[in-house]
Amino acid sequence: MAGIVLRVRLTSGDHIDVTYEEPDVLGDDEVVEHAVAALADNTGTLRCKHGDRLMVLYARGVAAVEIAPRGAVL
Repeated sequence: MAGIVLRVRLTSGDHIDVTYEEPDVLGDDEVVEHAVAALADNTGTLRCKHGDRLMVLYARGVAAVEIAPRGAVL
């Protein structure tokens, strides 16, 4: 399982740090590609976690994403 931390800036101007994981992927680079591809589509969604909470991130509400395997604090 590979996972990354996303710092997401929403269209409202707020930001949130979430984790995104994929169970069948071994490398972080491939996880990044999947996340970017999903958010590049206007109807794309990502199932992420914010702490212990599961959340769905909709591409329409995202203004920018910073990707860091380490650095963002949840």
